[in-house]
Amino acid sequence: MFRRGMLFSVLGLMAGVATLLLSQDVLAKDLTSRLGVGIKSNSLDIPALAVVYYPNADFGITGGLGIDTQKDASRLTANGGFRRILFREEHMNFYFGGQAAIVNYETVGNKQSGFELNAVFGAEFFFTGLDSLAFTFEGGAGVTSMKDVRFHTIADHPFKAGIIFYF
Repeated sequence: MFRRGMLFSVLGLMAGVATLLLSQDVLAKDLTSRLGVGIKSNSLDIPALAVVYYPNADFGITGGLGIDTQKDASRLTANGGFRRILFREEHMNFYFGGQAAIVNYETVGNKQSGFELNAVFGAEFFFTGLDSLAFTFEGGAGVTSMKDVRFHTIADHPFKAGIIFYF
């Protein structure tokens, strides 16, 4: 009896997801051929100038450059990546994607250069009436290889959200 109830629950969930996927264009936030410029902070925790471009309704291309020339602890990151929109709502797009970055970290007598690879899922939120301004939140996992290899998780919170303005 328990298995039958579980089967109906799974089938109901699948039907709900299928309905959402089939009706996503009705409420979609379309960013086709729009260029976004703003700030983000998901590589080495450096605030970075960010660029996002959507050549079509489903895929986006991202890039960013972050520099911190703090004395005795300078950092640099240059990254690029892609996004694939999974779900669309009237004022929010949910996506997943990947990002690759060149990173550099320098302290007194110690200079490290390497790369970072991230797999992320996220959301872009748009307020009603502000259709060109997006707040982005991302989470996921990454690997950074400089002197040592480090695996880490990625998580944005409301005070660390990216802000992107779309032209």
